[in-house]
This record gives sequence, structure tokens and C-alpha cells, in this order.
Amino acid sequence: MRKIFVGLLAMGASTILSSAHAEILNYTARLDGASETPPNASKGIGAADVTLDTDLRVVAWKVTFSGMGGPATMAHIHGPAGPGAAAGVQVVLSGPGSSPMAGSAPVNDGQIGDLRAGLWYVNVHTAANPKGEIRGQLSLKH
Repeated sequence: MRKIFVGLLAMGASTILSSAHAEILNYTARLDGASETPPNASKGIGAADVTLDTDLRVVAWKVTFSGMGGPATMAHIHGPAGPGAAAGVQVVLSGPGSSPMAGSAPVNDGQIGDLRAGLWYVNVHTAANPKGEIRGQLSLKH
């Protein structure tokens, strides 16, 4: 009986320890046409706020924008890539939509590592700029 109790205590302690390692990390990006790959002359600007819950393995976002060359046709988080480089879609933020866009999605350990390494960017597309009208690299808020 004592061994079972000690085992249950150990299991409880490991659960508490693993929960203690969970983090909520906040990222931000300023979006503009100059940050696109290749850069464009869009007058559009925007901002993205992304929250990562490492315990639940979920990202949540709010993306705002204005001054675009037309309605947003889609928006994504891309990666892994640094500024000036293009990469594939990691998270679909929206189909056709307007500002603000908000939502959440599950992510895997590799995606979490890429986001933590600064290798994700937000991209908002329009018909005038189908490869992306405004873009911003996500960085950790301090």
C-alpha cells in the first residue's frame, strides 16, 4: 500500500513540474508592403498579435490592417523563414476577410520551435497582390 501511495505522489509531482514549464508567449509584428518578398509599394499597413500557449500547443491571433489595395483574399502565418525569405503556410488565419481577423489553431513542437526562433511571419493577400500585400516578421514582445 505504501508503494502505491509513494508512486501516486511521484506522479502528482511530475504533473505539477510539467505544468510549471508551460508558458504563454506573446509575439507581435508590424505589417507593410516593404517587408514583402519581393517588396511592393502598397500603402497598406497592419499589426499582428500572436499568443502561443506551450502547454496547450495553440496559437491565437488578432490581425488588423488598413489602406490595402483591395479586400483581403486570405491571410496566413508562414515559416520557417527570416526577413526577406519566403516559406510555406504554417497556419491559415482566414479566407476572404476584413480587419480585424482573429482565431486560434493547434501547432506542433516543430512549429513552436520555429516561432520561438523568430522564423514565422504574417502575410495578408489581396487580388492586387496575390503573393502577399503586407507582411511582418513575428518577434517576441518584451
